[in-house]
Amino acid sequence: MSETEFKEVPIGTSAVFTKTVSESDVYQYAGISGDFSPNHIDEEYMKEGRFGARVAHGTLLLGFMSAASARLYLGRTASMGYDRVRFIKPVFFGDTIRTEYKVREYDHTKKRVFADVTCTNQRGETVAVAVNVRAYIG
Repeated sequence: MSETEFKEVPIGTSAVFTKTVSESDVYQYAGISGDFSPNHIDEEYMKEGRFGARVAHGTLLLGFMSAASARLYLGRTASMGYDRVRFIKPVFFGDTIRTEYKVREYDHTKKRVFADVTCTNQRGETVAVAVNVRAYIG
C-alpha cells in the first residue's frame, strides 16, 4: 500500500485527548442527542440511586474517542465506527477524562486501520473502552 493511501504510523503510536466533564457539557449533549434521561439531568432522582449523583452520557465518551483519533492524523481515512464499546464505570460531573487512542493494526487488504481506545478518570480508573475501525477513503 502506498504512502498516499495511509499515513502509517508505527503500531502502538497514540494520541490523547483530556477533558473535564462539566454540567454544561452534559446538558448540551442532552439537547443535541435528545437524551434527557433523569440519569443525566435530575440530581434529586439520582441521589436515591446506586451512583448517588447524575452521570454523563456514555455516548458523550464516544465523542471524546473521536476527538482523540483526530489528534493522530492517519491520512485520508474515515471512521467506520466503534466495536466492542463498553461503558465500565460511571462518569460524574467534574471528572477529568483522559482518552487514549492507540493504533493496534493495519489491514492492507481491506484498507483498514484498527485502534484501541481507552477512557480513564482522574483516579486512573477505566471508564470506557472501544476499538475504532477506520477505512481509507482516498
